[in-house]
Amino acid sequence: MDRKFAWLLILLFEFVFLIFGWSQGITWTDRTSTVSLPQGVSFYKGERNNPLLKAWYIDIDLNNANIAVRPYISSSKKGIVQFTQSVGAFAAINGGYFDINSSTSYSAVVYPEEVKAQNLAAILRDGLTYYVTRGFFGITYQREPAVDWIFHFGNEVSQLYRFPQPLPNIQGNPAPYPDSSDGDPYSGLMVGIGGGPVLVKDSLVNISYEEEIFFGNSGVGLSNQDPRSAVGATPDNHVLFLVADGRDVTWSNGVSLIELADIMLSLGCVDAMNLDGGGSTQMAIGNSLINRPEGGTFQRPIPTILALVDADSIPLPPAIYYQEIIDTDDPGCTLQGSGWFPTANPGYWGTSPALLNQIGTGADFAEFGPNLPDSAEYELFAWWVSSSNRCGDTPFIVTHAAGSDTVRVDQRDNGSKWFLLGTYTFRGDTSDKVILSDAGTISSLVVADAIRIVSYDSTLVTKIAAEPISAPSDFILQQNHPNPFNPSTKIRFFLNEPGRINLAIYNILGEKKGSLIQNQYFSAGWHDMEFQAGTLPSGIYIYRLETPSGNLQKKMVLLR
Repeated sequence: MDRKFAWLLILLFEFVFLIFGWSQGITWTDRTSTVSLPQGVSFYKGERNNPLLKAWYIDIDLNNANIAVRPYISSSKKGIVQFTQSVGAFAAINGGYFDINSSTSYSAVVYPEEVKAQNLAAILRDGLTYYVTRGFFGITYQREPAVDWIFHFGNEVSQLYRFPQPLPNIQGNPAPYPDSSDGDPYSGLMVGIGGGPVLVKDSLVNISYEEEIFFGNSGVGLSNQDPRSAVGATPDNHVLFLVADGRDVTWSNGVSLIELADIMLSLGCVDAMNLDGGGSTQMAIGNSLINRPEGGTFQRPIPTILALVDADSIPLPPAIYYQEIIDTDDPGCTLQGSGWFPTANPGYWGTSPALLNQIGTGADFAEFGPNLPDSAEYELFAWWVSSSNRCGDTPFIVTHAAGSDTVRVDQRDNGSKWFLLGTYTFRGDTSDKVILSDAGTISSLVVADAIRIVSYDSTLVTKIAAEPISAPSDFILQQNHPNPFNPSTKIRFFLNEPGRINLAIYNILGEKKGSLIQNQYFSAGWHDMEFQAGTLPSGIYIYRLETPSGNLQKKMVLLR
C-alpha cells in the first residue's frame, strides 16, 4: 500500500473516532429538579473529561399547549439574563448572527404575520457575490418545528420560501440567484429564527457549511472546537435548546460543528441548526446564567434570543373574516391619465409591475373600487415599491361611510410590504373608493401597486356570497354543508366522467392548508368528502377541485 495513502487512512480513522467518540462520551445528567421550569420541560447537563467539555440542553415538549417557543428581537442589545427577564420568558438561548457594532440582525426573526429581520440574501467573499439560502428554525401554527433552508423574496411572511436543498454554492463558484419555483412558500409559518449552518436534516447529518457561505471570514469555523449554540426538533414535536462552552482548557474546550451535529442527532433530533456561537453562546433559566461563556460570567449583549414562554405570549393575529386585494391590473382598479409607466424595480405585489407617475396636480390617479360584502369596519393597507426617487408625501384619498380622508405616505421607505393606511367604516357599496393621486410635492414619482382591505367582523360571514364561477357542464362543486362550520363540514361534487382529481384547502392568502384528494382516480357520479379543520383558526377558507375538465373553487367559513 502506498505510504502516503496509508497515513491518510490512519488520519481519517482518528478523525472519525474523535468526532463520533467524543459525542458518545458525554454523560448527561437530568437537572430539572434544580431549576424552575413549567410542566413538559426538562433540563440536562452534559460533561466529559477528555477532551474537557461542559454542555447543557433544555427539552421542550410542544405537545403541551400551555407552553411555546418563540424568538424575540430588541432594538437594544442585552445580556441573556436581562433579555430573558425583560420578556417574561422561562428560559432562553442566544439567537442568530448580528452586527457587533449595532443591533442589526443578520439572521431572520419572524413573528406571527410579520418578518422582523431577514437572513442575508447575498454575501461577498473574495470579490464574488454569493446568493445564499441560509438555515432557519420555524414553528407552524400547528406547533410543528422544523429546520429549513430559506430565502426572502420580499418583506412579507408570504414571500418567505423554503427549499429542499441549499443553493449549491462552492467556494469560488457562486450559484445563481434562487428561483422561487425551486422552493415553496412557508405555509402556516407562525414564528422562527435564522442562523446556520444547518446541521441535521431529515435525520441525517447535513452540514451545509460551504453552501451557506461560512467559509472565509465569517468567524464560524467548521472543525475547530469553539463555544456553540444550537436548536433542534425531534419527530415527536420536542424542541431542544443546546449550548456547549469552550475556549477555556480548564473549564471546557468546546466542540466543532461536526461534533455538534452528531450531538444533536444522538439526542433524537431529526432537524438541527447552529446558532451564533463563540462569545455569544448563552443560556438562561429564569434569572440565572446557566453556562460560562468562554469560561466566564460575562454576557455579551445580543439583539435576538429564542425563548421558552407561556403559550399566550405569542400574539396571534385575529381571525380575518374578509379580505380583498386589488392590483393595478385587476378590474377593480382604473387608471386616469397617460403618465403611468411600469417600474423596473423588483418587490411589487403579484405578477404585474408597480406603476409610476411624475408628481403633478392630481389630474393623474389610480382609483381602486373594492367590492365589499356589507357595511363594516375594515383595515386598509397599501403596497408599493420604494426607492430614493419616490414621492415623500404621496396622497391616498379614502372615501368611506363618514366622508373622505387624505393619508399621505413616504414611498421612499416601507416598500414591498403591506403598510397600514388606517381603519375605516366602509358602506359596502359603489361609493367606497381609494384613490392614489399624483398630487405629491416631495421628490419625483408616486407609485400605484396594490391595496388590501381586511375585516375581523365575524358577522360578515353570513353575507359573503358564493364565489361567482362559471361552472362547466360536465362537473359540479356544491357549497359545503354546514357553512359556517366547526369543526367539520362535507364537500360534495359531481364528475361526468372518471379521472384523476385533486381537492385541496387554502386560506385566503392562497396558502395550502390541507389536501383531501391528491391525484386520485375517481369514477363518474356524485362524491362526498368530509373536511376536518383540526387546529386551523377561524376564518375564510377556499376549497378547490381540480379535474381534467377544469377547476372549480368555493369559499367556506370556519367559525370557532
